[in-house]
Amino acid sequence: MFRFKQFTIQQDRTAMKVCTDACVLGAWADVTTGARILDIGTGTGLLALMAAQRNPTARIDAVELDADAAGQARENVMDSPFAKRIVVAQARIQAFAVTVPGSFYDHILTNPPFYTNSLRSPDAAVSRALHTDDLPFSDLIEAVARVLKPDGSWWVLLPPPESDRLTALAEKAGLRPVRQLHLRHQPQKSVFRHLTGFRFAATTNPEMEELSIRENDGQTYTANFRDLLQHYYLIF
Repeated sequence: MFRFKQFTIQQDRTAMKVCTDACVLGAWADVTTGARILDIGTGTGLLALMAAQRNPTARIDAVELDADAAGQARENVMDSPFAKRIVVAQARIQAFAVTVPGSFYDHILTNPPFYTNSLRSPDAAVSRALHTDDLPFSDLIEAVARVLKPDGSWWVLLPPPESDRLTALAEKAGLRPVRQLHLRHQPQKSVFRHLTGFRFAATTNPEMEELSIRENDGQTYTANFRDLLQHYYLIF
C-alpha cells in the first residue's frame, strides 16, 4: 500500500508497483487544463488519480489490459475523492481507441511496457507489464494519433534508448516532442528515464529539463524533487 496526500494506492494484485519515476510523470505532465484525459496502461490507477488531483474538472478514462490490475485500479479509484470522474476500462488500447470518437482527449498519459528481447518473468502479469508484445510502439502511436485532439498533448515515460525509438516512430505520425525531462537518481548518475511531452506540432527543438531525485549523498531529496511532489507525497 502507498499512501498519498489525497488518495491511497493498493497494489497487492498488480504486477507493477508504484515507482518514483511514474510519480514524477504524474506531477510533471501538464494536464491542468482540458476536459478529457486518457491514461493508457493505468496499472494501479496511479497516473489517473494524480491527473484527477491536478485537474479538478477533467473526466478521465483509465485503460488496463490485465484483469487483476484493472480490478484493483477500479477499487483504488472508488476509494478516492475522484471516483465520479474516473472510469477504469479493462481493454486493449488498440480496441478501446476505436470505441471513442476521434480527436477526443485533451491529454494522454502513458507509462508503457518497453522490453523487447530481454528475459521474461515467469509471472505472466509481470511479463505483460514489462514487454511490448501486447502493445508495440506502433500500435500505441496509432491509438494516440487517433484519439488525441489536434491541440492535445501526450506524455510518455521511457528509458532513453526506448524513448528515442518511440520518438522516431511518433514523428512519422506527426507527433513531435515539445518538452522533455531527463531524470536521474542523483546528479552524478546517468539519466535513467526520459519523460516526453508530444504534440501535433512543427517544432523540432523541445524544451529540455533536468531533475535529480536525490542529492549526491544518496539520502536527501533534492529541492526540485520536493517541490514537484509536494502535493502528493506525505513526507513533504
